[in-house]
Amino acid sequence: MAILNILSKIWDYFATNILQQPAFMIGCIVLLGYILEKKKWYEVLSGFLKATVGYFILSAGSVGLINTFRPILVGLKDRFHLNAMVTDPYFGQNAVTAGIMKEFGRSFADTMLLLLFAYIINIVLVRFSKYTKLRAVFTTGNVQVQQAATAFWLILFCFPKLGHLPILIVMSIILGLYWAVGSNLTVDITQELTDGAGFAIAHQQMFGIFIFAKLSEFLENRAKKKGKKEARRLEDVKLPGFMSIFNDNMVSTSILMLIFIGAILVVLGPDYLVKAKFMQPGQSFIFYILQTSLQFAVFLAILQLGVRTFVNELTESFTGISDKWLPGSVPGIDVAATLGFGSPNAGTIGFLFGALGQFTMIILLLIFHSPTIVIAGFIPLFFDNAAIGLYSNNRGGFKYAMIMPFISGLIQIGGSALIATWVGMAKYGGYIGMFDWATVWPFFTVLMKFLGFVGIALVIIILVMIPQLQYRADKKGYFMITEDYEGWKKLHGKE
Repeated sequence: MAILNILSKIWDYFATNILQQPAFMIGCIVLLGYILEKKKWYEVLSGFLKATVGYFILSAGSVGLINTFRPILVGLKDRFHLNAMVTDPYFGQNAVTAGIMKEFGRSFADTMLLLLFAYIINIVLVRFSKYTKLRAVFTTGNVQVQQAATAFWLILFCFPKLGHLPILIVMSIILGLYWAVGSNLTVDITQELTDGAGFAIAHQQMFGIFIFAKLSEFLENRAKKKGKKEARRLEDVKLPGFMSIFNDNMVSTSILMLIFIGAILVVLGPDYLVKAKFMQPGQSFIFYILQTSLQFAVFLAILQLGVRTFVNELTESFTGISDKWLPGSVPGIDVAATLGFGSPNAGTIGFLFGALGQFTMIILLLIFHSPTIVIAGFIPLFFDNAAIGLYSNNRGGFKYAMIMPFISGLIQIGGSALIATWVGMAKYGGYIGMFDWATVWPFFTVLMKFLGFVGIALVIIILVMIPQLQYRADKKGYFMITEDYEGWKKLHGKE
């Protein structure tokens, strides 16, 4: 027992101070990678500091975006007295914390064991990539905590009477597979987007990014076969005359946010904003709108600076880990890292059209008297749809940067309302709300709830087969794309 207590304390310390702190997690990966590469001590130290500080810069940009926008969306709920569920990973985590004991008699602390075993499974699957065909290690610890909590609830909902150990085994296998398979789906499309930066996405919309990127590419290729003119990417569109100001990312983001955020703030009204302590008494409403809207562009620029600071260090150092322990692998990192690549405007366009899709579905829920009304949270609203816009633009062209996020927005709200109402999370005020958790996980939940252990087997088989199908589609280039990107480009004629 004494040894178990010591191990438990070590794990709790690691989980609290490193795993749940992505900046230190990334810094430690860089530190370990450079040590394995036998770099000089000062190069190891320099890499650790640059990676850690770079991630803190990215986090400052992300948190700034969230803190700027979240009160506006929650304000809509309060202003119009809506008894609504918020789609947001942190609201979802709070809902699990509040309800898991009442609904199932379990503690939220159980989720940390699930996280540990799922993470080990992810690493083991990548270690045996020769057989599993999996190439990405999920390293975004704060996201893992949110997902472990939500998966814990969903699987308990399916098997409420299953014992502690059996259900922990089931959860760990499914969640570990999801992390490995989902991140792996994004390897190829991210390598192309970033021109071989050497990372994958480890977040909450991995299946969504892959589906929309491939769908954009398929539709564009089909259009070209029909003789239609090739669609241009946003970065290739040069606007004439006064419209040329939109060619500058900072200017276009500022103007678009001024219109979008300004419209919401006008709906809320200055009286409510003062009452809710968003605005100071006597403060100019016009300049409050200007300040709030332009801060979006500020924090987006900070986020992009953070990406540039830490990504190079991470991907260079991960070669040491890959060569020694995990051949052909790449780190899966926060989806925000993609916003430093591709078209600077694609993320903003994706966010706006995703918001349009989400608000459209919210109106439909109100019209059809849905038992659960949803308030859009900023994290799914921005990080899902900005990334989907970015990848869709890269694979298909600028029109898909608008169409695909709009579809995503509809699905995020509709799917979240359905699953959260069904499993009982809605009454606790929140659900994770991001694309995979409004589509993939509800599908898994249906299979397991209605088919029992057969459903578990089907979920595992589906996840195991996905990387095998990916490998069969490009056997020569499958591992080359991570190990020798320039060679992969030559192989596929993409120099």
